[in-house]
Amino acid sequence: MASEQRKKAAMQRKLQQLRSVTNSSAVNKASIIVDATRYIEELKQKVEGLNSELETAESSSTSQDKLPMVTVETLEKGFLINVFSERNCPGMLVAILDAFEELGLDVLDVRVSCEDTFQLEAVGGESQENESIDAQVVKQAVLQAINNMD
Repeated sequence: MASEQRKKAAMQRKLQQLRSVTNSSAVNKASIIVDATRYIEELKQKVEGLNSELETAESSSTSQDKLPMVTVETLEKGFLINVFSERNCPGMLVAILDAFEELGLDVLDVRVSCEDTFQLEAVGGESQENESIDAQVVKQAVLQAINNMD
């Protein structure tokens, strides 16, 4: 008899624990178990939703990492061009310099680092024979040259 009462008391404690964890207001065993089952399903859905959000965030950050950041500032007689990319690709420097040449920009000064990431800072001056171009045209030409590499 005592053994049976201990088992019954242990079962009551476990049901009470289950009730409190699942925020159930049920009184009988069957209802507590049904509430616990619903609670577990809700948790599964939350986990799936969070995993989906995480995958979306990771894929968007991965695709953003692949896009280079290009800024072009207008100087008195030319442009200051900065390019930064999380990944370094063979031929990126050549593609950018070709874009400068097509625009008729003379490279007056350049600093490049292309070990793990790609960083370029260049000062390009407009050649005398060219008509005036604006910073947006330079930026688009550099981005186009990089995109055409792929």
